[in-house]
Amino acid sequence: MGIVEGGSNILVNKIYSQADLHEKYGGVVPEIASRNHLKKFSPLIEEALGEADIDLEDVDLVGATYGPGLVGPLLVGLSMGKSLSYSLNVFFLGVNHLEGHVYAHYASREAEPPFLALLVSGGHTSLVLVKDWGNYERLGSTRDDAAGEAFDKVGYMTGLGYPAGPKIDEMSKEGNRASYDFPRPMLEEGLDFSFAGLKSAVARVVEREDYDLPDLLASFQEAVLDTLIAKSIRAAKRENVNQISVMGGVSANSRLRKQLSKKAEKEGLKAIFPPFDLCTDNGAMIAVTASDKYRNRNETSPLSLGPEPSLHLG
Repeated sequence: MGIVEGGSNILVNKIYSQADLHEKYGGVVPEIASRNHLKKFSPLIEEALGEADIDLEDVDLVGATYGPGLVGPLLVGLSMGKSLSYSLNVFFLGVNHLEGHVYAHYASREAEPPFLALLVSGGHTSLVLVKDWGNYERLGSTRDDAAGEAFDKVGYMTGLGYPAGPKIDEMSKEGNRASYDFPRPMLEEGLDFSFAGLKSAVARVVEREDYDLPDLLASFQEAVLDTLIAKSIRAAKRENVNQISVMGGVSANSRLRKQLSKKAEKEGLKAIFPPFDLCTDNGAMIAVTASDKYRNRNETSPLSLGPEPSLHLG
């Protein structure tokens, strides 16, 4: 739940995590997520308004995500947003969740188009050329598992639970990144990604061998990051842009931040990361996106807008 003022000034960014509810399943269960969205929306709205010290009647635009994602949670959030818009008699704007991640950099004021966006999260891994705010060209995407999804699945098979990304990041600091020679899938092939084979390689080690967990995790993480970094730099140089802006949950990974910054600098490029509170899914980035598109491009959405689980960017 996010509230912004004047386009990009974030007043409130309230996040309700359901991770503990889904941990034993190793991933998000759509029905559980939908029911808890419904349960938590009203209290979050009240908390956000109180924190911003405004009344509901002060709201002049409502934005909500309409895709991509799980259809149940999307439907709950979209219905709540449209209901608020109707009851307050203000405009409504449906927001592409992936574009919201791009706008995390608009909110932080760190990046200015044109730049290359590396969007890397639990559900999405893609490279997008951001020609301007609202103008995108998709250059590459994952053909199977997203990077964050691979992190979570490796975490689940090694007993770390869900979500596993932060745990793998921390435990990898104690491991030897060269202990296992895991594949770097499609490293020299275009700008698409594939992490299913890497995940399977880790599974074979887990099933057949005694292994040192920090070494295994460090080697796995390095394989993922080597691939992300190499393709990001290749794409930026090909498109002749000097900024690589990383977004999505995996952008909080400490090793990715360190290695991409170092390797980009060697190539005359700059790596930019959003503040940690804007890395993972959050309402503020959706609010900022909606505000800019409405105020600067006069965009609105009809209340008939439905969820689009497979929505793309660019």
